[in-house]
Amino acid sequence: MIVERVVPEDYSEMLEVWESSVRATHDFISDEDIKFYKPIIVQQAFPAVSLRCVKSESGSILGFVGVHGSKIEMLFILNEARGHGFGALLLKYAIEELNANKVDVNEQNPQAVGFYEHMGFKVESRSPLDDMGKPFPLLHMTL
Repeated sequence: MIVERVVPEDYSEMLEVWESSVRATHDFISDEDIKFYKPIIVQQAFPAVSLRCVKSESGSILGFVGVHGSKIEMLFILNEARGHGFGALLLKYAIEELNANKVDVNEQNPQAVGFYEHMGFKVESRSPLDDMGKPFPLLHMTL
C-alpha cells in the first residue's frame, strides 16, 4: 500500500470514510452529532491539516490521516477496511514522515485508545469536553 497526498477533490469520499468509521466505532455519537460535525470536517478540519490516504487497487479511499504540527488530528478507516493494517500504516507514516507524536482520542472509543496504546502512545492528560465543547471526554496521548 502506498500512502498518497489528498487533494480537495477527495474530500467528499473522505467524508464517507469518516462517517463509516465513526458509525462503527463511536457508538456514543448520535445522528444529530454526525450531522453537526460533517460540515465542520469538510470546511474547517480537512483544510487545516496535512492529509494523507491509502487507496484500494481500484482507487477508492480506504483510510486517511490528518496531521497539524506534531499532532494527529484525525485517523479514520473505512469500516469494511478495518483490521487490515491500514490504520497502523497511516499512523507510522504520520510519525515517521510528518513528525507526529501526539493525538487526542475519545475516551468513549476503547478500540482507538487500545490501538494507540498498542502503538506506543501513553495518556498524558484528560479533558471532559471535546474541542467543540461537547461532552465527549478526550484523552491526550503522547508517543
